[in-house]
Amino acid sequence: MDYVAALLEQNELFGELIRDADPSTPVPTCPGWTIQQLFRHVGRGDRWAAQILRDRVEDYLDPRMVRDGKPPSDHDGAIEWLHGSARALVDAVADVGEDTPAWTFLGPRPAAWWVRRRLHEATVHRADAALALGVRYDLAAALAADGITEWLDRLAAEQRNGRSAPLDTGVTLHLHATDDLDSAGEWMIRGNEDGMSWEHGHGKGTTAVRGRAVDLLLALLRRRSAADVGVQILGVQEVWTNWLNRTPL
Repeated sequence: MDYVAALLEQNELFGELIRDADPSTPVPTCPGWTIQQLFRHVGRGDRWAAQILRDRVEDYLDPRMVRDGKPPSDHDGAIEWLHGSARALVDAVADVGEDTPAWTFLGPRPAAWWVRRRLHEATVHRADAALALGVRYDLAAALAADGITEWLDRLAAEQRNGRSAPLDTGVTLHLHATDDLDSAGEWMIRGNEDGMSWEHGHGKGTTAVRGRAVDLLLALLRRRSAADVGVQILGVQEVWTNWLNRTPL
């Protein structure tokens, strides 16, 4: 997958979605936020990652310290600022080298890690905006599936950093995308003494969750309920409920 092209495309789609929206519109899936705050969060986040790379930051960077972290007051300028934010990150990765080790909140990763992370931040927040504005949201199956994979990788890394486990020891959760994705659309997640682990593949889980990749992504991240998007929960319902209660938005 071309993560750079996908990031720029999702950023463009997000900008066009909110271009004519009332900036004071509440965003129910991000409680307390408005479209304006959501938009600023996305743009500033890209510039935050770009500055981490360019300045060779070795510890947490306060987002309030990000250069050009606030959009201009005029509407067209603000949208251009949003688009420039994604381009700033892409340029930063190109300039420092995609394999150059960089600070991340999960520990050192190659600089290119930030492109994929910010891509999936954009896809999910575009969903937040679409739901807030009452418009249809869709996402290519392969991109949605990659978003699930990226999120599971982050969860597993956070377990190693001390976050509580989303599954009890010995419990398994099988996610199955009904799109034509082969093994990339199946995930077997296991609760173990070290937290959780996962791999692509088919298997019988304590609980199985089936649906389109985009619907699985929205349900996993609690943007829509499984029932609302037609995702099937098979097996022990409590496992799915616990998973949702124990994982971050």
